[in-house]
Amino acid sequence: MRYQALACDYDGTIAERGVVTPATRAALERFRASGRRVVLVTGRLLPDLERVCPDWSIFDAIVAENGAVYLRPPAHEARALGAPPPDSLMDRLRAAEVTPLVRGQVIVATSQPFEVQVIDAIRVLGLELHVIFNKGAVMVLPSGINKATGLDAALADLGLSRHDVIGIGDAENDHAFLARCGLAVAVADALPSLQAEADIVTRGGAGAGAVELIESLLADDAAISPRPGRGEIAIGKRADDGTLSVPARGAAILCAGMSGGGKSTIVTGFLERLAEQGRQYCVIDPEGDYEGTAAGPDAPAVGLGGAHRAPTADEVVAALAAPDRNVVVNLLGVPLDERPHFCATLLSRLAELRARFGRPHWIVVDEAHHVFPRDWQATEAATPDACTGLVLVTVHPGHVAPAVLTGVSLVLTVGLDPDGSLREAAGALGVSAPSLDAIDLQPGEALAWQPRGDGPPERVRVFPPRIEHKRHVRKYAEGELGPDRSFYFRGPDGRLNLRAQNLRFFLQVADGVDDATWLHHLRQHDYSRWIRSALKDEDLAGDVSGVEDDASDLSAGDSRARVRAAVEARYTAAT
Repeated sequence: MRYQALACDYDGTIAERGVVTPATRAALERFRASGRRVVLVTGRLLPDLERVCPDWSIFDAIVAENGAVYLRPPAHEARALGAPPPDSLMDRLRAAEVTPLVRGQVIVATSQPFEVQVIDAIRVLGLELHVIFNKGAVMVLPSGINKATGLDAALADLGLSRHDVIGIGDAENDHAFLARCGLAVAVADALPSLQAEADIVTRGGAGAGAVELIESLLADDAAISPRPGRGEIAIGKRADDGTLSVPARGAAILCAGMSGGGKSTIVTGFLERLAEQGRQYCVIDPEGDYEGTAAGPDAPAVGLGGAHRAPTADEVVAALAAPDRNVVVNLLGVPLDERPHFCATLLSRLAELRARFGRPHWIVVDEAHHVFPRDWQATEAATPDACTGLVLVTVHPGHVAPAVLTGVSLVLTVGLDPDGSLREAAGALGVSAPSLDAIDLQPGEALAWQPRGDGPPERVRVFPPRIEHKRHVRKYAEGELGPDRSFYFRGPDGRLNLRAQNLRFFLQVADGVDDATWLHHLRQHDYSRWIRSALKDEDLAGDVSGVEDDASDLSAGDSRARVRAAVEARYTAAT
């Protein structure tokens, strides 16, 4: 289920001549019976709405007075979302013989041509109010309040994101709230200006157009999409200066390539753009790479778990309850062999959350070959939305479970062998690899390929993140590197097999081994080679290599102290 709610105007949209017909009411009831919500967004005052529509059971929430009043049926006690109009305004409008003149909890309403007197009164009294027009009606509201802000209040109360809502309307005052919705619909007899901005214009007018839309949603809401260019997430710049983007819904990305090749740059920039659009994401982060990832202009995503504490699925789901909250799930505290089971459980819970609320909109899985190993057995519940809204990041696409690759619509490869990574990705996806020559990517570039399309791979300059991505600090200092990336103290005769799975253990083992073992690895430049190849930290590798170059002039104790100082200067958590 792609869309979770319908936000609808009343007059001219679901009501004909002020009345909701039995056919329209039945369609709204079917829509709610499907598990979706209906939010009424109207300019009417509540007493007036109750007069023409006494049964509010077809609505999950009502925004009245053009965004200034909110309530949840069946209760009829409304909450004002703005300050009431001052008596001085009413007195001045009465003195100017403005009629009709209606005062609500917040709104003041009249009709044209009295907008001149209304605007003059606001100016003379120095009030912070604004005027909204609606097919001849003139409405006065506190500055900043309109149908869009009222809809925001309703969605926050319902736990919904605006991207999961379809809005439908017909008049001037519907512009703001339709623009807030994930899909904007105008009925056939809506104002031309509203039709021009809508994603869809129904064939039917008031009432009939709403029924038409509801029937389409119930039949297949995945087939209803915003107009081209709206609701897309940019990836990078093509060679022809066009933009490579993915749809905000229904897409899945496989990002592959060698460690240190730029995968995290792509993903971090992608997460920033999701946050800018207000789309919720959840990152499954096995190695602590995404701590501090932006969740908005001034705030990082909520981090759960860490090197010394495993996260729980319950706390992840609880954190995602707020539509505007993004979450990074740090798995450093989860043992390697337990991570696939934990992630299967977590994905099942995220699938349930998506079924209820349509979010998180995107799930990012780093080190996907560890989280979803090839022999991982998927269940329907643990494969959210047929694996769309998913970013899989991996060094080895061929080692990822085929079940989670089924929805991949875009492959991005980086590093020194992007064409090799692309061929491996094609094999993992079960499609023929495109024929291409060896490609030398420049820094900041990726090779992009749509495996279900006909076009060849193309070179793309990735849009970088605005914040610096501080990779690996906690992972290499405290996390558990896999056996293939750990350091092993074996000694000159190969009699030892002491594993250091991170820098903290490396320093501890280094202090405990005998001098002959320490110096054996030092003189062979084994330490800098490990740091350069497994940790991808060229700066630290250079510092340690300098110690190795001086090995003949240093005692075991002095060389240990210098290596420790180099590590601690860069990774303070290693101590």
